[in-house]
Amino acid sequence: MSADEAALAAAEAAYVESRGVVGGEADGDDRAVEAALRPTSLAEVIGQERVREQLSLVLEAARARERAPDHVLLSGPPGLGKTTLAMIIAAEMSTPLRLTSGPAITHAGDLAAILSGMNDGDVLFVDEIHRMSRPAEEMLYMAMEDFRVDVVIGKGPGATAIPLEIPPFTLVGATTRAGLLPGPLRDRFGFTAHLEFYEVGELDQIVRRSAGLLGVDLTDEGAAEIASRSRGTPRIANRLLRRVRDFAQVRADGVVTLGVAHQALDLYEVDESGLDRLDRAVLDVLCRRFAGGPVGVSTLAVAVGEERETVEEVAEPFLVRCGFLARTPRGRVATPAAWQHLGLTAPANAPFGSPPAVSAGEPGLFDTDE
Repeated sequence: MSADEAALAAAEAAYVESRGVVGGEADGDDRAVEAALRPTSLAEVIGQERVREQLSLVLEAARARERAPDHVLLSGPPGLGKTTLAMIIAAEMSTPLRLTSGPAITHAGDLAAILSGMNDGDVLFVDEIHRMSRPAEEMLYMAMEDFRVDVVIGKGPGATAIPLEIPPFTLVGATTRAGLLPGPLRDRFGFTAHLEFYEVGELDQIVRRSAGLLGVDLTDEGAAEIASRSRGTPRIANRLLRRVRDFAQVRADGVVTLGVAHQALDLYEVDESGLDRLDRAVLDVLCRRFAGGPVGVSTLAVAVGEERETVEEVAEPFLVRCGFLARTPRGRVATPAAWQHLGLTAPANAPFGSPPAVSAGEPGLFDTDE
């Protein structure tokens, strides 16, 4: 493992530790288990029907033409199956899969070394492709379009560019932030797919399938309880299943029932809506201390004892998606659903997503950084 890959793995491990069992990123243990749970063909994939159908057509047409498929860009939040789909693409085309990540490609030479080892029809998977260095990105343009790269030897006026031909290959790029991809790179992908969060029914099927592979004795009610708290993410569903399995083995008879799942998930501080300790802390501070807002994110971060980036990038997206929190130009605001979730009665002047009217030049309530 390179120094860049080691640093990325350490950062992901710290992220997972800070999020407990509901973090979307995968640590080392998650990757090991996911390898055994991943579907190996499009027919085995649960959910993402539109993406599966579109991708199936792309791969079937490529097989009929006996050519490498177009380059594929997969976007979406962590844990929804981007890496799994990349592996399936290689399996469906019966070709090897080369894996790397954007942060690991820091120089154009790193990319040139990877591409020079590609064979005809190989699939190259680049995770977090938006974090690739700019020189490597510019080299990738020519590789994707013309299947060649120019390797520069020497420096200054005596530098020489040697063209290096590359066998036709398929690049599969994955990103959690598609907006950070430059237009020229995004336009070179022949097929682009955005993965959506999963429905509870789909997660229920995933939990049952994983339980069968892991040998977990699971009831229908237990599977439904785990699925309902999984935040629409298969990776979290599988992680919760393993934690509930541990609880059932140690503190029950080994069978994951509704009651066992409920007790286990309460122990791990994952409530009925999938909110964890940090999520509830943000809502609690927003409602109890700041009367529902509006309040700046820096103030919220100080109040819950976390960094601003943690609150803004880790807690807020799920709270907004669930309808518990609203982002307004004046600050963060608790919605009626947030007050109800906490079992609190909202004051009569609670903003509920619309900042209160103020006089010209008058600062908003608790509005410190917006």
